[in-house]
Amino acid sequence: MQTSLTSLSAVELRRLIGSGEISPVELLEACIARIEAYNPLINAITATCYERARQEARAAERAVLRNEPLGLLHGLPLGVKDLEATQGLLTTYGSPLFRNHVPAEDNVLVARLRAAGAIVVGKTNIPEMGAGANSRNAVWGATGNPFNPNLNAGGSSGGSAAALAADLLPVCTGSDTGGSLRIPAAKCGVVGFRPSPGIVPNSRKLLGWTPISVVGPMGRTVDDTCLQLAASAGMSATDPLSYAVDANAYLSPPPVDLSTLRVGWTEDFGSCAVDDGIRRVFRTKIAAMRHLFARCDEVSFELGDVHRCFDVLRAESFVAGLHDAYQRDPAALGPNTRANYEMGAKMSLADSAWAQAEQNRILQRFQRAYQQYDLILSPTTPVSPFSWTDLYADTINGEKQENYYRWLALTYVVTLTTHPAIALPCGSDDAGMPFGLQVTGRFRGDLQTLSAARAMEAAFAASPALRRPVPDLASLQPAHPALRSIVTAPPSAGTGQQDGGISAV
Repeated sequence: MQTSLTSLSAVELRRLIGSGEISPVELLEACIARIEAYNPLINAITATCYERARQEARAAERAVLRNEPLGLLHGLPLGVKDLEATQGLLTTYGSPLFRNHVPAEDNVLVARLRAAGAIVVGKTNIPEMGAGANSRNAVWGATGNPFNPNLNAGGSSGGSAAALAADLLPVCTGSDTGGSLRIPAAKCGVVGFRPSPGIVPNSRKLLGWTPISVVGPMGRTVDDTCLQLAASAGMSATDPLSYAVDANAYLSPPPVDLSTLRVGWTEDFGSCAVDDGIRRVFRTKIAAMRHLFARCDEVSFELGDVHRCFDVLRAESFVAGLHDAYQRDPAALGPNTRANYEMGAKMSLADSAWAQAEQNRILQRFQRAYQQYDLILSPTTPVSPFSWTDLYADTINGEKQENYYRWLALTYVVTLTTHPAIALPCGSDDAGMPFGLQVTGRFRGDLQTLSAARAMEAAFAASPALRRPVPDLASLQPAHPALRSIVTAPPSAGTGQQDGGISAV
């Protein structure tokens, strides 16, 4: 019963809770049992707060019995990415510098989800400071892919994606700068939506006016993703780019007839390294779905110097966030975060001004495709999941990658345009691992993008080659080496993670 219950969608679970057919207590215990059974194999969940969650589940149960008004996420167990501050629950940012950090309050995203009735169960794993697309760090170790724990789950929202794919939790948070929502969703066979900047307030970015870093929802289905989006969208002065929206509109995006849509596709946006095998798989997927649309044509792009532009804008954020830590002790930072800081510290005001202007030029160039097409389809990642022991994809088709994140170009090109984009499960690749289709919508066309993704998901479900793959956790073997083999030392006792049932797993 526990396994079947935890495999239900968040939308269905919320309906069952609201109707009284299941109890929030019953659901929480099922999730805890599944975490204890399978998290040792994939290491998706880090710090937990089971006893506090149990208290909140009992309160949620009483609210149902009293016929009180219920929030959108009432009684749903929640996993929070370890970049987001959680009151009373260890928040390490994947860094030894914050090994014992227990925030006094939730940040805006977590507060909104809890206000909507979600029950925080634990944190989900990330790379140090969210830098990179391999969720491993010296505090918690690595997250393995639920389809094969020896392979990586992507990042930086890798723990969230793996937890969703393994049915550990029905709701998990994510965030995205260069692809941190979309890449792990693609690698684990779930949905990750990067909304337009400002729809969901990102209260933790120090450079409040930058549009490249957003927080956003993940889920096993598009509807689950929309449910979290509706619970978190809306203006907050903590993010100066945020604005008032009709959050409830995301609960039910307007239906769309796929046969009316003009769709363009690209293997590489004219600028990204992509493995030949992934190119071949992508063309096969396009051939299997092109009949769904009014048009489905290959599109060419000439976007300018997207790589240097992203280098500068990304480095600016790391300089802002890591200046004090770097000045205290550069060696305390991992190689990815240190490389980002040092890259940014060498840049000039002229570099920054150029990058800001180039981003605007990239946006304008990108619009040319939307004069003919409603959506642009592409692969989400250029390679199949690789071993988590490899920090990043060092080469693609034998071509040495310039830095540890250059292999993320398929997603960061879209980041620079600020268009909404969603990673949609789309069958498997030649290695039998999940293949994620990146669907990029029109400028500020979030509702339309979600509508199209929902319709595509429904159409894909009828095709063995396109439907969402589901991992067989019962057949998984422990990873070798162990996923926690890179941990230098566990978080110290007596820092709050043991109080009130809060613990580290």
